[in-house]
Amino acid sequence: MTLYSLARRNIARNFSQYFLYIASMVFSIIIYFTFVTLKYSDTIAEQTASSQKLGSLMSGAAVILIFFVFIFIAYSNSFFMKKRKKEVALYALLGVRNRQIGFMLFFENLLLGLFSLVVGILLGFLCSKGFMTILIHLMGYDVVAPFTFSAAAAINTAIVFLVIFLVTSYQGYRLIYQFKLIDLFHASKKGEVAPKSSMIVAVLGVVLIVLGYWLAMQDLFTSKVWEKVGFLMTVLIILTTVIMGTFLLFHSVTGFVLAMIKKNEKWLWKGLHVITISQLLYRIRGNARTLTVIAVLSATTVTAGGAVYSLYYNTNDSAKTINPNTFMYQSTDAEIDKQVSAVLSDTKYDENIEALSITFHTKELNSPSTFDSSDKRGYTVIDEKTYNKLASVQHKEKLNVNDGYAVILDIGYDKRFSPIYTGKTITTGNGHLLTFQSFKTQTVLNGGTAGITVVVSNDQYKVLRNDGEVLHYRVLGVDHASVDLSKKIANQLPKEALFSSAPQDYQTSLESVGSLLFIGSFLGLVFLAATGSIIYFKVLTEAEEDKSQYNMLHKMGVSAKEMRKSIASQVFVIFVVPLAVGLLHSVVALKAFSSLLMIDLAKPVLLWMIAYTVIYGLYYFLTVASYNRIITLNNRTEG
Repeated sequence: MTLYSLARRNIARNFSQYFLYIASMVFSIIIYFTFVTLKYSDTIAEQTASSQKLGSLMSGAAVILIFFVFIFIAYSNSFFMKKRKKEVALYALLGVRNRQIGFMLFFENLLLGLFSLVVGILLGFLCSKGFMTILIHLMGYDVVAPFTFSAAAAINTAIVFLVIFLVTSYQGYRLIYQFKLIDLFHASKKGEVAPKSSMIVAVLGVVLIVLGYWLAMQDLFTSKVWEKVGFLMTVLIILTTVIMGTFLLFHSVTGFVLAMIKKNEKWLWKGLHVITISQLLYRIRGNARTLTVIAVLSATTVTAGGAVYSLYYNTNDSAKTINPNTFMYQSTDAEIDKQVSAVLSDTKYDENIEALSITFHTKELNSPSTFDSSDKRGYTVIDEKTYNKLASVQHKEKLNVNDGYAVILDIGYDKRFSPIYTGKTITTGNGHLLTFQSFKTQTVLNGGTAGITVVVSNDQYKVLRNDGEVLHYRVLGVDHASVDLSKKIANQLPKEALFSSAPQDYQTSLESVGSLLFIGSFLGLVFLAATGSIIYFKVLTEAEEDKSQYNMLHKMGVSAKEMRKSIASQVFVIFVVPLAVGLLHSVVALKAFSSLLMIDLAKPVLLWMIAYTVIYGLYYFLTVASYNRIITLNNRTEG
């Protein structure tokens, strides 16, 4: 029997143990193949206006995926090697040379990789239509993508993953030279060393996490800490303190909590609680590194995915805030207006309004925190009557402006670096004064055409007519307007018309954010699959070590129901603790992101977290079922 055939038989015999590992690798290959296919796709280039940008995004995502998959495969291999060290030792005891054993392990890893590669590329091709359709839909286009097979994408995928599999297979080959025979026989009895709890270490872990949270919650633009330390260094400090604090949390803090629970003797001696707590006390502390990796991966996945989904979720509202009218342009020619009207089929409203473009002396608005510190600013001025007419058709509250006063409509207002408008006075070139009685963060004119708008009383407007240029705008409200209609109108207008289109701006935003959501979602699924797989492999490795203990309990008369309950409790804690810590990290990160962008992310982030938790929970049930099967089969075999 050749080493190759022996490797093939070993894979066939242990296929059930390798299944989740293979499934995770196949899924990673599918996603990588999809990213590369989309990069080379003619369909994407034809249908989207930002195909070059999308190609760059896909390339960047593919690099991240390669890096992550390499670490995941290497990490997973370490679990499998630990389980098989006794088998390797048996080969050595029977006289098989180290070189031959190394080649057998090399062939096994390589065969698993090649099998995963072939299946991944095949399934990637079959799924390419669906994935491409999802991407195009997220980007706002109503197109069904065709089946496409990119030879360039297949070659790219094959080369990249063959290199990864060769490197990780060599890792398996080198294993036999790293241990003595006696170490291999006792490898299953060696876990990660369970450190003793330390009050100092526990307090340090909590302090580091709190420090990281505090820095993350500081405002990026106004914080003295961010200013003095620097952006990159502050980010590095946050990541370092939170990750180190998380490790120390699992290292000591959870040990103290479990130790306190263990002191409740009345509860402890019910059922198998004493065994459950004792094993958890070892496993959470002994597996601190693994649990830290799970928590950090969960936090990364939820934070990145939640942030991108939040932007996508708010795209429509953002577009409506900037463009309250479907279309708007500066009207200078009656003949052009007729051409535009010929293109339009039906409108909710079609208003021609007058406005003034005035340059004001705005020195009083300046402060150390404002980004724009110029002494002169240009505003578009409309009267109260015009505002209320547009507010009525846009279903907004009407305004009542006093003579000598004004209301400024600044959709980009941010209290951190925008002027404090209320009570401040601005002056026209002819010396007319206007005092802001209030400000609003919504407008009735499209921001791209009119900019920041100032509303004055009807009488005040007449006074100001000689202080600036008189402009005429046409504002249109159209139900179910399309980008095609927008392009038809734009073709009728000169550039000087400053045409703004809500459908076009919405489509542009959707293309960028939709592609990010697509990449973020699938990268998140890969991270989630790897996260669940790492815990799965870790717990089942420990299940193999626990077989003798549970068999002893079985012989002592402990019911299968009690053992299943104990197993479910242990695995639940192992799954939930890193998930809870990861979600807490992501909540803080997303809160900081929300404050930075001044938008409410609560609803989309909550939806994203629920989706992540549900999928993550499936791995818990799969792990418990597999753990119970190992123990049950062993009890039947051993009696």
